[in-house]
Amino acid sequence: MKLKSQIPNVITLLNLFCGCAAIICILDHRFIVAFWFLFAAGWFDFADGLVARLLNVSSEHGKELDSLADMVSFGVVPGVIYYTLLFIGDASAPASVPNIEQYNMPIAWSWYAAPGLMVVLFSALRLAKFNLDTRQTENFMGVATPTSTVFATGLMLIYALDPFGWAGWVLSPYVLYPAIIAFSYLLISEHPMFSFKIKGMKWAGNETRIIFVVLAIALLTTLQTAAFPFIVGVYLVINLVSPPTASEEA
Repeated sequence: MKLKSQIPNVITLLNLFCGCAAIICILDHRFIVAFWFLFAAGWFDFADGLVARLLNVSSEHGKELDSLADMVSFGVVPGVIYYTLLFIGDASAPASVPNIEQYNMPIAWSWYAAPGLMVVLFSALRLAKFNLDTRQTENFMGVATPTSTVFATGLMLIYALDPFGWAGWVLSPYVLYPAIIAFSYLLISEHPMFSFKIKGMKWAGNETRIIFVVLAIALLTTLQTAAFPFIVGVYLVINLVSPPTASEEA
């Protein structure tokens, strides 16, 4: 087995490592550290495919390993985030938000928080479907697992940093339960969603992506660390209003 052929797999395993580390940090209420682990996982997830193409060493083994890593980093992680936020919300006094430095209640089993794990189940269904779906080579069918994770991570950051006094809002079951149901459905839906593959440097063929990037930058500028759920919301609205014509996934 050539060493060169294993380089993308090593990068994929780094994605998996970061996903596992993020889970531990979330359960330990170290949300900012968890965010950076997830940020690194996202870069490794992007880099493994890029490196495989550059080295011309792509394989079915690497594809399956990538899905296994994604299942942890972008399948289990959002479920753990939802579970943790629901658990904290259930344990908090009404109309008050616990201070993370003072409140670090160990996470335990809770039926109230258990619905958060639905996202894990539907992420597994999506990844299993994706591996067999030959249509998804240009755009996505349904929401990709990293997109689902960005939304959940954004809620986690709002709670952890509370930039606009919204921390109590993201602990509410009236926010979390609908988000869990919506993303569980969107993960396995047949609705076409555009990928982020840029087709050259021209406006033609990239209109939707460019508009989305401009809106995302505007949201990041105005909302900063609270922007991520809204960026995902814009992405979903654009796709629901004007879905891509091709029904293939990246």
